[in-house]
Amino acid sequence: MLSGVTKLLPFHLPLIEEEEIQAVVQVLQSAWITTGPKAKQFEQAFAEYVGARHAVAVNSGTAALHLALDAIGLEEGDEVLVPTMTFAATAEVVLYFKARPVLVDCCPDSFNMDPVEAEKAITPRTKAMIPVHFAGHPCEMDRLQSVARASALRLIEDAAHALPARYKGRMVGTIGDITCFSFYATKTITTGEGGMATTENEEYANRMRIMSLHGISKDAWKRYTAEGTWRYEILEAGYKYNLTDLQAALGLTQLAKCQRMWERRAALAGRYRRGLEPMDAFRLPQVNADVQHAWHLFVVLVNPEALRIHRDQVIEELRQRGIGTSVHFIPLHLHPYYQRRWGYRNGQFPVSEYYFERCISLPLYPRMTDDDGDRVIQALRDIAREFRK
Repeated sequence: MLSGVTKLLPFHLPLIEEEEIQAVVQVLQSAWITTGPKAKQFEQAFAEYVGARHAVAVNSGTAALHLALDAIGLEEGDEVLVPTMTFAATAEVVLYFKARPVLVDCCPDSFNMDPVEAEKAITPRTKAMIPVHFAGHPCEMDRLQSVARASALRLIEDAAHALPARYKGRMVGTIGDITCFSFYATKTITTGEGGMATTENEEYANRMRIMSLHGISKDAWKRYTAEGTWRYEILEAGYKYNLTDLQAALGLTQLAKCQRMWERRAALAGRYRRGLEPMDAFRLPQVNADVQHAWHLFVVLVNPEALRIHRDQVIEELRQRGIGTSVHFIPLHLHPYYQRRWGYRNGQFPVSEYYFERCISLPLYPRMTDDDGDRVIQALRDIAREFRK
């Protein structure tokens, strides 16, 4: 049981300050609370921030992925390469089209999609790949782009963890055909629920914009403004994926402090590294020299050769000490649906399973203090000492 005197350090708390509160209040006072001028402003500001030509705001990262696959013309029977080491959304959007998600193992260092394994998984039915910038560490985009080009595949990046990340000096959001971001409550910036798709391709952007609001001709939201008209045209059978101005107001204030929040997360990650490096009980995240890690997650791997307890017991020991953690992720091929529907089995993706059996995501967010970080470090030191083999 958690001691009544032990203060809980949650796995995550969003940084919501007076600027966010006032921005939302101003939208409420404006009486325009659904999709409108603030949402457009957020799109423009986000595109400028990452350096993309187009940005389309939507109500979730999942919606962004769905619209991206629609924009590239995914059809029933097509295949899309997806890492098994990801959240449900990355693959489930493929299923919306009655297409097949083809799972791929990850690299043993970054735990991103392995380009070699991706190339092996390509068939004549493969239409696209969706690499995930896991934890905020960019994928090996040069190699993945080379694989994609060789087979004429569209490259859609799942960047739910990756704002603001850079690959060889380029911002994530400007590299693949379409990049999809998430602004869920735990992400590096938040709108509560929300997402964004960025692209250099005007045709893709226009398609995503139209399909995000019932397939109605773009700028349909203006029909309730002085410059709009009541008449509209339904061009396609679209979706209800629009982001509201209330959420966009929150997103604009979060985006303005994105760099400051990243610097704080990076500082905490450095503190973890310095405090935990002398220990052999936990393997720390590896960061390639040519990337900027977004530090959405700080994941350690339990070393079973040094500890006599399993990862699950380490999590429980941390919980007993008032420290919240999480696990990212249970590989898709281990879930009942993927085994029942697609025939995947335990042991099929050994690198992902090795990672999953050992991984723990530690608290990492701008509201954390140095003392909070030191508390996590000390708890892990105590556990390593108490349960050493």
